[in-house]
Amino acid sequence: MDLVTVQSARVARERGDLALATGEVVIGGGTWLYSEPQEATGVVDLLGMGWEPVTRTADSWVIAATCTIETLRGLGPFFEQCADSLLASWKIQRVATVGGNIALSLPAGPMTSLAVALDATLVLWTASSERRVPAAAFVTGVRTNVLAPGEVVRAIEIPLASLHRTAFRRIALSPLGRTGTLVTGRRDAAGLTVITVTGGTTRPHRLAFDALPSAAEVAASVDAIDDWYRDAHGSPDWRRAMSLAFAEEVRQELA
Repeated sequence: MDLVTVQSARVARERGDLALATGEVVIGGGTWLYSEPQEATGVVDLLGMGWEPVTRTADSWVIAATCTIETLRGLGPFFEQCADSLLASWKIQRVATVGGNIALSLPAGPMTSLAVALDATLVLWTASSERRVPAAAFVTGVRTNVLAPGEVVRAIEIPLASLHRTAFRRIALSPLGRTGTLVTGRRDAAGLTVITVTGGTTRPHRLAFDALPSAAEVAASVDAIDDWYRDAHGSPDWRRAMSLAFAEEVRQELA
């Protein structure tokens, strides 16, 4: 698809280059650009910033927004499971970026699912400021999020403690179909249990329990979700039913 509205393109090489002119948008891998008509009049390529894709600190993984999904999947089985939920060819995974998938804020965004499941923090930048928001609070609806004008996703900070024990369930209406629902769980060394529901809802839902919950507690929490998504890839009733079943499976696996 031709980008008939785009009149300029430039590469950001330092933080000051993130000052966006009216109509400019930032891109990472750019895999979304040609999928549907765009309204931007200019694009700013973040790859010129040269951010290190993955950095490990004493207590976290720091994933640059420009880290490719192919690179991320190498961090472990849970990362690989979420990456494969994109159902993209190796060509796409080689260039599509983690930050781009999160910023796009689609219900089935697998990098959003990953970040929420692992209680990640998103680092947001402008040319002159920085703030941090929990990944669970970033996406607010279909294609909407908390990014202010001029802000970009700089990094995703994932606590190592969140990887103590994880579980993953996903379903689609066809073997290579869009995610119908994706339910993940984790339990840390202190017993905190977190179950997340994404893919089948308009925004991520994080269900946290101080200790391993009962089946009734998990079912009640999932039942309280009221924004099940409807499209060609699943009905709200089916997504709710599968999420209830998966949440119980995840609970049992974490036990």
